[in-house]
Amino acid sequence: MSLYDKSDVLVFFCNGKKIVDHHAQPEVTILTYLRTKLLLTGSKLGCGEGGCGACTIMVSQYSTQSGSISHHAVNACLIPICSLHGMAVTTIEGIGSIRTRLHPVQERLAKAHGTQCGFCTPGIVMSMYALLRNRPQPTMDEIQTALAGNLCRCTGYRSILQGYSTFTKEGCCGGSRDGKCCLDKGAEGVSTELFDPSEFQPYHPSQEVIFPPELKIMLDKEVSIMKTFKGDQVTWFRPITLQEVLALKEIHPNASMVVGNTEVGIEVKFKNRTYPVLIDLNHVPELTSMETTPNGVRIGASVPLTTLDGYLKQLVKTQPEHKTRIFAAVVDKIQRFGSTQIRNKASLGGTIARRSPISDLNPVLMAADCTLEVTSKRGTRLITMDANVFTGSKQDIIAKDEVIQVINIPFTSENEYMKVFKLSLRREMDISVVNAAMRVVFKPGTNVVEECRLAFGGMAATSVFAVRTMASLKGRAWCDGLVEAMCPLLIQDLPLPPGAPGGMEPYRQSLTLGFFFKFYLFVLEKITKKLPDVSGSTVPTSYKTANQDHRNGFVKAVQMFQEVPSTQPDSDGVGRPLTHLDALKQVTGEAVYVDDIPAVKGELYLGLVMSEKAHAKIVAVDASAALTVEGVHSFVDIDDVPGSNLVGAVIQDDLLFADKEVTCVGQVIGVVVADNQAIAQSAAKLVKVDYEELPATITIEDAIEQNSFYPTTSRPITRGNIQAGMESSHHTLEGEIHIGGQEHFYLETFSTLILPGEDGEVEVISATQSPTTAQTMVSKALGVPGNKVKCRVKRVGGGFGGKDMRCCVHAAMCAVAAVKINRPVRLMLDRVEDMSITGIREPVTARYKVGYNDDGQLNALQIDLYANCGNSLDASGVVLTRALFHCENAYNIPSLSVTGHLCKTNLPSCTAFRGFGLPQSLLIIESVISDVASKCGLSQTKVREINFFREGDETCFGQELKNWNLKRCWNKCLTQSDFEERRRDVTKFNGENRWRKRGIAVTPMQYGAAFEYKTLNQAGALVHIYNDGSVLLSHGGVEMGQGLHTKMIQVASKTLGIPQEKIHISETSTQTVPNTTPTAGSISSDINGMAIKAACETLLQRLDQFVQDEPRGSWESWVMSAYLNRVSLSATGFYKIPDLHFNWDTNRGTLYRYFVFGVAVTEVEIDCLTGSHQVLRTDIVMDVGDSINPAIDIGQIEGGFIQGYGYYVLEDYRIAPSGHLLTKGPGLYKIPAIGDIPKEFNVSLLTRTPNPFAICSSKAVGEPPLMLAASVFFAIKDAIQSAREDAGITGVFRLDSPTTAERIRMACQDQFTQRILTPEPGTYVPFFIRP
Repeated sequence: MSLYDKSDVLVFFCNGKKIVDHHAQPEVTILTYLRTKLLLTGSKLGCGEGGCGACTIMVSQYSTQSGSISHHAVNACLIPICSLHGMAVTTIEGIGSIRTRLHPVQERLAKAHGTQCGFCTPGIVMSMYALLRNRPQPTMDEIQTALAGNLCRCTGYRSILQGYSTFTKEGCCGGSRDGKCCLDKGAEGVSTELFDPSEFQPYHPSQEVIFPPELKIMLDKEVSIMKTFKGDQVTWFRPITLQEVLALKEIHPNASMVVGNTEVGIEVKFKNRTYPVLIDLNHVPELTSMETTPNGVRIGASVPLTTLDGYLKQLVKTQPEHKTRIFAAVVDKIQRFGSTQIRNKASLGGTIARRSPISDLNPVLMAADCTLEVTSKRGTRLITMDANVFTGSKQDIIAKDEVIQVINIPFTSENEYMKVFKLSLRREMDISVVNAAMRVVFKPGTNVVEECRLAFGGMAATSVFAVRTMASLKGRAWCDGLVEAMCPLLIQDLPLPPGAPGGMEPYRQSLTLGFFFKFYLFVLEKITKKLPDVSGSTVPTSYKTANQDHRNGFVKAVQMFQEVPSTQPDSDGVGRPLTHLDALKQVTGEAVYVDDIPAVKGELYLGLVMSEKAHAKIVAVDASAALTVEGVHSFVDIDDVPGSNLVGAVIQDDLLFADKEVTCVGQVIGVVVADNQAIAQSAAKLVKVDYEELPATITIEDAIEQNSFYPTTSRPITRGNIQAGMESSHHTLEGEIHIGGQEHFYLETFSTLILPGEDGEVEVISATQSPTTAQTMVSKALGVPGNKVKCRVKRVGGGFGGKDMRCCVHAAMCAVAAVKINRPVRLMLDRVEDMSITGIREPVTARYKVGYNDDGQLNALQIDLYANCGNSLDASGVVLTRALFHCENAYNIPSLSVTGHLCKTNLPSCTAFRGFGLPQSLLIIESVISDVASKCGLSQTKVREINFFREGDETCFGQELKNWNLKRCWNKCLTQSDFEERRRDVTKFNGENRWRKRGIAVTPMQYGAAFEYKTLNQAGALVHIYNDGSVLLSHGGVEMGQGLHTKMIQVASKTLGIPQEKIHISETSTQTVPNTTPTAGSISSDINGMAIKAACETLLQRLDQFVQDEPRGSWESWVMSAYLNRVSLSATGFYKIPDLHFNWDTNRGTLYRYFVFGVAVTEVEIDCLTGSHQVLRTDIVMDVGDSINPAIDIGQIEGGFIQGYGYYVLEDYRIAPSGHLLTKGPGLYKIPAIGDIPKEFNVSLLTRTPNPFAICSSKAVGEPPLMLAASVFFAIKDAIQSAREDAGITGVFRLDSPTTAERIRMACQDQFTQRILTPEPGTYVPFFIRP
């Protein structure tokens, strides 16, 4: 048998256990292998593209050359299983368990309250674990770098960093030093200690598991043997010499060569590419070596970027500074390249071979005049990384039979300078919008340019040089006037026609000018220092911060909350910062989510057939090709629905399957039912659908123009006399603001398991916030009564409203398939599928007119609010109603008229999202206030204060404000944040700096607690006491990370007077508690807590006679006595919020049980030349009544704030004009990462403010803090205002949300933006639109 025809046995270790696979499938990823074959489900599938970190594991590798062992965190969703041969894998299950003992890295995260929904937690734990294996006592910068590749949608990251800071020397005490916080600002009765680090077990690296000796022996024997793994579809070669690589290339010229598989893996999964032959280049010494030569360094093409980074850093440290300027530039770019997990696998050779137009590293290699040594059977040749390397999109001059062997990176000379630039939508773990590398060489002893290289990415189909500019620079003096002369040439060199791929054409062109200006200043400062008498030009003092970069640092944080009374019994946990009920299970990977449930016998999987058109008639659907695929059982569509194809939670206008017409891209036409996910998804792509396209409505502007609206479900909110109010005002102002949509990006995508039973019964296991809605929709779709459908939920990996209604439609669709086949059916959407079809927060446009006086007092306000609802109403009508009721926020406006318009468009139906209309309405009214303050020339705080409500005032819907604590929050937040002093500091900073500006803002928030739909303000509970004294608690709320179950156990514990350890919650089920209210609106603790309290009080009444009979008895003895005396130890509880009513005719009523108040002060710094920004500090004060659990509530505040920050600033939802979603997955849709949180993040819970209207005197907390992130938006606007004033531009300006880097930069108008021509809308087809 030929060396290339044999098939080897795959051998590796996983968590200390030897794994031997005689028929490995090379296309299978480590994650799939772990979850389906080894049944290790702790590692999660979050995105499938290496962008979220939920799948992070540690891979350990033994080097036969050096005898060393290395440990690396990697993305298991990308790495092929065959790449593991001879390696040791450690997953979350391998480092600790609640059944044995927790590893310190698990314990500290749990006890520091660093988990909420827990779906991302195993990946975070493993990233930190891998860091500790390499650096037992890391720095905070190293921790932040290690965790930059792990996204969390719940916590806001502060608790994660604070917990893990205890592994460092520099870390905060974690809240406790001799019983007091090192940052303590608290008064008597106020605590800052959320956890006690002295309770943590110490970390000893010596106790870690060793690398398996058996693998060392095996690898030493195999050192000179090539490995081949032949699967059913793919063959994997692992050569160990360059000659073997070349021989394989000759036999398989179309084979793909892989190092990290970071590109090929994505192409296979998302672009339907097939690679029958893969060649692993990680074990070829000629490709993995590095050496220093007299001219520079020779880097093997397969050297991981992490290894290269360490090597170059050492050279920068040991060699003369002037020799290593290119090395320093490469290091700079590597540190901004992807994540630690990606850098651990990606290589320079792979980056070059990928030929990406937005490559971070190719422009650096081009600007540095690096050379490539490429080898083939024909020999080796040298290629210079110049303008000729890349010949077109994904094309280069490297022949098919050639392999990149070495990249030569040269030393620099004393008169040579280099700097690199990158602008991305998010500071960390993000691809470039535009990047550049610039190098200049001067004639010795002068400031005259001898040579200059300006290379750019993101400005053409390939990485390119600014050729004309480079030629013009040669021979010029580096002095005043140079930038002005080069700007026109740069614009000529780097043209972007309207509608160019990527969009943002004016912005991207402005970046090229801004980068060159920064480079000019950087070099001028260097040569002025070196040759003070030569330059003749100096960098103005106010320009010196232009090149200052945003840097990570230790995140300062103080959390203040009310201490429990000293007289409170230890068994009473209410008011204490107790650890989340699921935390220990989450940090060990033992918390089970829907897709973690082992496959049921006979289980099948669904593959979705989705519309490719935004609006079209379905001419024909042909599933015949799909049905011929082995493993496919059926195709299911509208013809198979036994009940109703029309469902809905509010209005019945949602289709399970498209009916003769599709109304959005992604609408489900049918499903393929197959043996597994891979077969189902591949077969679904074979279903042929013929369309007849119809005109589509995409944006709010389209809907207004085409008069495409749903009937409104609410009337305008009116108060006073608008006309009289406007006429009596000193001034009027009209304006408009657009607020974009927001993707939920819960880490666990829609997941459903349907189990058909006897007599038409169906069991629905779903990751839903609304079990009853799922039950109802399934019942209706199947045409069976509700008592035949049971829906149960253990936990949900994040919801935020996105799993309230939309996932119930998919559950019903799955049920139809399960009943047709009469087999269990599972569906877990891929991230791209989930983002494409499940709906978002409604984009909104508001047009307003306001009447106001010279002192900033608002007299009248008129708003027309347009919401983009998508192709069905879903909850949009209710969302708009809630937005209207909160249109005034905290301000008493005498005359008010707000009208809502529900735009019917051809987008996937928008749906509920945390805040439910308030985030939009708050930003609108705060923008009005901001504009009025600017027009009046008054401070933003003064105008807000003059318009505040007062105690006893009535809202626009006639509800009296009682216990109006917002002013207390306001005053405390201004005081604790040192607002006035910092306002002066910001003004001073802005006066001293032209190209970096700071802004500071304070925003209030008033949130009504209750559902506007009165029926939903109810809850039930069921409490069982077993005869051993243990208690089983059931209620209608769903645990999705917000700590609901934890709080409910605290409530039951307090009511029953027993320790929490005696109480257990198993799951939420419609079989135990019927007619559940969706877990939404932040009132789940209120209503479920009261229902639980009622049930517990009923049981206490039944036990009372036994307590009287045995006053010195124990809980267990009283329970046993009751049991022996045949007293029922099971009780239901029920609660409905009283006194809620509203009359639309009079526009008066009591809509809400109470109001939640909060205030935030935020300071930011922006880069006026790029639009990037950093949040320097945020202070939050919130009135949450008497907190049931301060740790959970503070976590909700921080997480909500960061999610709101994403909404208002980072998360840019983009659609192609055709209606196709462009921002699919974490690669293109950017939620905040760990480096985005404020550098100082302080949260205080207002003390001594018991709420008489809710359980344990608490208040709702989940949704309100999201709106406080508007303070970031207005701080950015404040900074932009300073930049505009420096440019001579004054007055009110429009700033839409999100305030992306593009919007920030283009609002900071200056001499550079003025050079860029902005095409008129309507004169071209844009690359993307914001709906």
